[in-house]
Amino acid sequence: MESTWENLLLGLLALLILFWMRPGVKAAIERSKNSPSDWSGVIVPLLAVAMFVLFLIAMV
Repeated sequence: MESTWENLLLGLLALLILFWMRPGVKAAIERSKNSPSDWSGVIVPLLAVAMFVLFLIAMV
């Protein structure tokens, strides 16, 4: 019976944290819509990691 109350309180705490963080998340999403996209800053490190993993697999 105790675990039911603990689960309910944990769920309530999770909801309260979500509502508390909502304004900041909303502002972050709005800022990201207005910022210029920089895909090369994402693609280059991902390709480097993929090449490194393939190199490690080839070494085995």
